[in-house]
Formats: sequence, C-alpha cells, structure tokens
Amino acid sequence: MKILVFGSLNIDRTYRVDHLISAGETLAARDMKLYCGGKGFNQAIALSRAGCQVSFAGAVGEDGQMLLDALEDNGVDCRHVLRLPGATGHAVIQVEDSGQNCIIILPGANGRIGEADIDRVLADFTAGDLIVLQNEISHLPELMEKARRKDLVVALNPSPMNEAVFACPLDTVDYLLLNETESAALTGREAPEEALAALHARYPRANVVLTLGEKGSLFQGRDGQTARVGIYPVQAVDTTAAGDTYTGYFLSEIVRGGDARAAMRAAAVASGLSVTRQGAGPSIPRRAEVLEALKSFTG
Repeated sequence: MKILVFGSLNIDRTYRVDHLISAGETLAARDMKLYCGGKGFNQAIALSRAGCQVSFAGAVGEDGQMLLDALEDNGVDCRHVLRLPGATGHAVIQVEDSGQNCIIILPGANGRIGEADIDRVLADFTAGDLIVLQNEISHLPELMEKARRKDLVVALNPSPMNEAVFACPLDTVDYLLLNETESAALTGREAPEEALAALHARYPRANVVLTLGEKGSLFQGRDGQTARVGIYPVQAVDTTAAGDTYTGYFLSEIVRGGDARAAMRAAAVASGLSVTRQGAGPSIPRRAEVLEALKSFTG
C-alpha cells in the first residue's frame, strides 16, 4: 500500500502572547518564530516519523523552498508538489501561555491546485493505496470523487470546518477523523456519543475517530466496533499540531495492521508529546519516542 498525503503547505508565523487577542485590542507579542506547517505538511511529517513511506502532493509558491527541504529531510517524496508563481500559503498563529492557539490562514498556492493537477498525481496510485486529505486545498470534492473512482482508501480530516466541507462527498470516506467541534457542526449533536452515533448512521462506510481534547478520543468502526482511549497527561506548551500528529500516528498504526484501540493509544501518546514543544512540524515526535512512552501509558 502506498501512502499519499494530498494537502496544504503553509509557512507558519507563530506569536507567543499572554492571552489570545480580543476585538479592538492591540497586544504586544513576546516573540515570533517561523515554522513549516499546514495540515497536510504536519500529517505527512507525522506519518513519516511514525515509520511510513509517504508521498506528498500539494503546491508551494516562490517562497516555499523551506517546506520542500523540510519534507525531504523527513524522508517524504516531494515529486508531486507543484511549484507555482506567487506566494505559498501561510498562517498567523497566536499561542498563549496555556498552549491554546488561534489561527488565521491565507491559502496562497494551496488554493490554486487544479483538476488537471489532481489527475496527474492520482495517475501514479492504484486501488488500495491510502490517500490522506484535509480541508485546506482547492477542488477537495473533486479530489475525493476521483480518489474513490480509483478505489483508493480515503482518510479525511475535515479541518478547518467551514461550508466547503458540506460540499464534499463524505459518503466516499473510509476513515473520518475529526474533533468534537467539527462533529457537532456536521451532525448538530453536542454530546460526543450522540455525534458519533449520528456520523456512523449517516456515513456507514466510514470508520470514525472523534477526538475530545482533554477527554481523550472515541472510535466507531463501520462494523460497529467501538473503543475509547484517554489522553497522555503532559503540561501543554503549544497545541498547534496536536490533531495532525494524532491523525498521522493513528493512520500509521492502521496501515501496519493494528486495531483501532492500539492505533488510538499510539496517537494519544504522540499528540501528547507534541504539545510539550513549540511549533507544528518540529513538535511531532518520532516512533521510537512514542513506543517508549507507550510503555507507561495506561489510557
């Protein structure tokens, strides 16, 4: 099975602040650091550091070489990354002392991927290969339809949640990984168990993973199998890439043939370790570190 992450590449400008800014407020940041990011980038790095061979498809602008260098340094195949005129996507991220954040994204090159580009990439993949998607690139609904017609295994993290997600053919998804805010938006159900049941009923093809922040995560398989796993307790510094780390590690264990609970436990530990460090890509742990931490994890 080949693994393709088709997603976003962003340059993250991360500002450390005392608190997240309010409307009309002017706030001095303590510092600013430049990181490689984008949900696609983060998930590809997580899969690679978890020990998987990963190809990446997406787009950068004229200022995006640092992203390509970072992917290649982590063993990710970048042959399918477009180099486009103009700016690379970027994010402005505030991180407060508790580790919580808020993010503004400019799509840049991520928003200029065309259907012909999608066709060229998918020509190199065949039935049974895994494609990992998020909601930060153009033509996502068309990409999902084309992936399904090729019988790829489709994993979707519908983040950031916005109206574009409702135009996506979610009934094509094999693995749906989302948080409780996203599940509530899709189902209208606030209670996690109710939202999970509603997602299972609405998208019976999908194996659903619902992350709940400090309350851990839930799973319901297409076969009705369920699982619940707690968090790996740490002191959070920056939560920017926690969800992407979870997604990458969960899928890496599934690809290895692990069951849902084992995959959730590895993902919980990996995402927990990631929030103890600043930045997106730099915070994602390697598999050896996760395996060591798993020895003491009782969640």
